[in-house]
Amino acid sequence: MTILIKGGHVINPATQMDEVADVLIKDQKIKKIGKELPEKEAERVINADGCYVMPGFIDMHVHFRDPGFEQKEDIYTGMQAAAHGGYTTVLTMPNTKPVADNPDIVNYVHNKAKSGSCIHVLQVGAVTKGQQGKELADIEGMVKAGSPAISEDGKSVMDAALYRDGMLEAARLGIPVLAHCEDIHMVRGGVMNADAKAKELGLPGITNSVEDVIVARDIILAKDTGAQLHLCHCSTKDSVLMVKVAKEEGVRVSAEVCPHHFTLSTDDMKEADTNYKMNPPLRTKEDVKALREGLRDGIMEVISTDHAPHTFEDKNRSMQEAPFGIVGLETAGKGKKAQAPAEIPGGTVSGSKEPLLPYSCRLSPLAYGMENGLRPALPGGSLSSPVCGSLTEARPSGISAGCAAVRGNRGKSGFDYGLRKGCDTA
Repeated sequence: MTILIKGGHVINPATQMDEVADVLIKDQKIKKIGKELPEKEAERVINADGCYVMPGFIDMHVHFRDPGFEQKEDIYTGMQAAAHGGYTTVLTMPNTKPVADNPDIVNYVHNKAKSGSCIHVLQVGAVTKGQQGKELADIEGMVKAGSPAISEDGKSVMDAALYRDGMLEAARLGIPVLAHCEDIHMVRGGVMNADAKAKELGLPGITNSVEDVIVARDIILAKDTGAQLHLCHCSTKDSVLMVKVAKEEGVRVSAEVCPHHFTLSTDDMKEADTNYKMNPPLRTKEDVKALREGLRDGIMEVISTDHAPHTFEDKNRSMQEAPFGIVGLETAGKGKKAQAPAEIPGGTVSGSKEPLLPYSCRLSPLAYGMENGLRPALPGGSLSSPVCGSLTEARPSGISAGCAAVRGNRGKSGFDYGLRKGCDTA
């Protein structure tokens, strides 16, 4: 079948294309991109006037809760949320039940995702068995089963010597290490950022140093081992500084920032609302400013959602009792008025005048597997891709319908930061 997407604003970071154009698709392959392509060549014409047409987004950090926590999310609902938000490839974290620490769990996730045939789902393997931090998992076995990376996400491996061994194994196998940076001994029951707002609300805080100490450690270990390190959900101003210095020193490090961390600060918290409870927590305006500048300057290459759904019952508790985590797949690419840095490579985001879409298209070379001898590229990422399924069309008029307070009629954690910031709805 031949399909013509007509008159959309085409953004293709791989070629720096950022203009209104037509896209011709034939037999599920992109055949041509150009101006005023003739409609007679197409069996179906899609009017994309007022829409953005982009490569499918790649999210390097999601939680689909499957196996073990399917009441929160499962592979099928997670894929639907991803597709709804324009994502065609996602990396799922290993903190499931049982933990994804062996090839059998990796195969389970991949096979279930294939049966849904909606998007590409890649299961990240755990660093240690059961994420207990005592013994390395079967990293080689998981890589052979298709894991693109390892991570202890949800926590850090506190045994630095063991973590170093994991990094050496990752370097040998040519896969990156995705690092959740949190010194668990310094958390001390904190539920939000340690600042004036925490004192106002009477809540225990989490200092920036909880994250920064492990960022520094992991960068040093990456330099020591030669491993490719990717820092997950960075939230502090000093994390940006450390990544910048590490890169200048030639360390193989990349970093991601989540939309909630570069659009919201604790100043946006008017009450002890558990929809604002995520890990790392929302920080200060000073941290937000540094994160935006890091994204603008290319220090922080990746925007990931850290999509982490929970049930309504889980989140409908006190700040001390409710779990950390909010969703993001359905909303991250569609915020009309979300604040973002003014200039970015491959597109411009200017406050409320332009949507966040071009920003979500920016993916690091890590995601493409194009540098430092990493494993093969993830599916998608360019409109020159032969797979039509890696194409996303989105309207800048607001948020996808159905992604407000309740995620899939399951969880309160379907918190839509865009709506809280005053976005319209589609």
